[in-house]
Amino acid sequence: MSTGTRRRDARAPTAKLAALAVAAAALAGCATSPQLDAEWRDPQLGGNYLRGARVLVACDAFEVVIRQICQDQLASEVVARGATPVFLAPNFQVATDRSIDAQLLPAAREAGAKAMMVMTVAVAVNDVSPGFSIGVGGFGFGRHSGVGVGVEAPMGGGRVTSGYSANGRVSDVPSGRLVWTAKATAPPSSDLNAQMGELSKAVLGAADKAGLF
Repeated sequence: MSTGTRRRDARAPTAKLAALAVAAAALAGCATSPQLDAEWRDPQLGGNYLRGARVLVACDAFEVVIRQICQDQLASEVVARGATPVFLAPNFQVATDRSIDAQLLPAAREAGAKAMMVMTVAVAVNDVSPGFSIGVGGFGFGRHSGVGVGVEAPMGGGRVTSGYSANGRVSDVPSGRLVWTAKATAPPSSDLNAQMGELSKAVLGAADKAGLF
């Protein structure tokens, strides 16, 4: 065997480990970043529509705790973009048999809001998994199914984790007209605070690119 061949062989495990690290990093990124599924913008909408504006912020969710976390995260993103969020009164009642947006318009007008930013969040996918392992030479499922040298990564020990979707939309308050909407979906996670924050960033990030702020 030549010296050059021995050197190539010595580098092979290092190359495999480097490739594994890149793959693991890519998986980690996919596991934490929501994906933008769809977006629509009124072609007649002017630029910087929400910059410096008063915006009624509300979240629509089945669970109260999810609704409040979503609203806090969404309001934080609105503030970060130079707009002023306003909120519904704590005792505001919403009928569940009709669209929430039309019900919010009178409150938005009373609050002097230029627009409404409403986000509906709901479970999109559930994940039940005892964990997985990544090893050099392949992928494995289960607590001890890694092949060769690798890093075992248990995923919750069989617990159910949920991934939420967020449908955000902006309506013009004076006319009641929908002017922009986007939908994003997050992968399953047990950290709902972080998940709502990432979904809010994804939706408002799309609004940035659409020129709303």
